[in-house]
Amino acid sequence: MAITEERVEEIATLADLLQRVEALEADQENQVKKKNKMTIIAWGGQLDRIWPTTILATTAAASGMEASVFFTFWGLFAIVKPGVRITGDNWMQKMMSVMNPGSAEKAKLSHYQFMGAGPAMFKKLADEQNVAKPDELIGLAQELGVRLIPCQMTMDLLGLKREDLLDGLEEPIGAATAIREMREAAIPLFI
Repeated sequence: MAITEERVEEIATLADLLQRVEALEADQENQVKKKNKMTIIAWGGQLDRIWPTTILATTAAASGMEASVFFTFWGLFAIVKPGVRITGDNWMQKMMSVMNPGSAEKAKLSHYQFMGAGPAMFKKLADEQNVAKPDELIGLAQELGVRLIPCQMTMDLLGLKREDLLDGLEEPIGAATAIREMREAAIPLFI
């Protein structure tokens, strides 16, 4: 088998890449010690985003991992108290709150909404399969010690106050702290 010029270049490129990887691994000062931790950035407030977020967070905590969920943008509405509907100080913030259902109980699907029937069908299937709903999983997450963390900037942007959110949450943080959370985590996710 003749070695072509292309194959030689390919081998040289792979060797160079391997050297770079080895150099990065050897540079212990630039590495962050990863914890037995999962950090999830929850940016979507739809039922089909909240559900996997809460399932993964509770499963991580139940299996001995430290777990945290940073709720930002539309994901923040998953941790709004069920009775809270209109929030904000100005008409734009109030309109944003009206357009979002608020709370995990009222979350809509991102697809297959079917004029409201989609979420009801999904929840019925969950009942038949004994799968906990996101609002139940949020409660379980709190019981298991999952750190549920609201985004302060999003709260300010959307006019949400601390009293609009579920009780027992962590203090709101900003993006820099959320990035530190992710950097320390063995498993960082963006849902």
